[in-house]
Amino acid sequence: MAAPEIRQVKVTRYITPLREGGSLPAIAEADDGFKYVIKFRGAGHGVKALIAELLGGEIARALGLKVPEIVYAELDEAFGRTEGDEEIQDLLRESRGLNIGLHFLSGAINFDPVAVQVDRELASKIVWLDAFITNIDRTFRNTNMLLWHKELWIIDNGASFYFHHSWNQWEKQARTPFPYIKDHVLLPQADMLDETDRQFRSILTDEVLRAITGLIPDTWLQWEQTEESPEQIREVYFSFLKTRLANSGIFINEAKNARDATV
Repeated sequence: MAAPEIRQVKVTRYITPLREGGSLPAIAEADDGFKYVIKFRGAGHGVKALIAELLGGEIARALGLKVPEIVYAELDEAFGRTEGDEEIQDLLRESRGLNIGLHFLSGAINFDPVAVQVDRELASKIVWLDAFITNIDRTFRNTNMLLWHKELWIIDNGASFYFHHSWNQWEKQARTPFPYIKDHVLLPQADMLDETDRQFRSILTDEVLRAITGLIPDTWLQWEQTEESPEQIREVYFSFLKTRLANSGIFINEAKNARDATV
């Protein structure tokens, strides 16, 4: 598998905020002429939410799931000065530099689990992914999936890798059964987890995981709460993923037991 490549664009026009949650992502236009949903480094969880978005999205892509193109989105110092909303202006001021953008899927609609039935193989793949990256936020309340051109697309992985908010005992966190999987919106259909586990373990080689963690920019790894270098922080993410993959039976069994309790 070729190493993933992330393009860098410059944000040229702020279009509208997406007032979902507390992070105030926005639709914006970039210098390549395309629109993106921008997640800002100046928002609540800072660069760690951007790292989770990047890693979660590119792991999903490596596994063959549908994910909008991810780009590095640069905001220069002058951007946002004419914005009338003071909260948004403050957010943009704190987000100068490198942010993350997801290609805006024009015309996409939010996935409704009541109206749309997802097949068991795809459901199992998405449940496996979210248990692997410890994503607590793909529930009935907030599915974080879109229907676009009759296909299911994964968005918003920023709530993944929650171990990095405390940044300790990553070895223990890598082996967590992830009990939050019981709330996953697709869990009832996910009855192919063992088959999915075998397939995905063969795809996510050390080479693939190292290439993906290598995408994290240095500017997102200048953390005040640690003396570790960007290289050392990247190594922790890689080691977390490698350890979690080697112990996938732990979270697979948790998901299977949770599913048995609900169907």
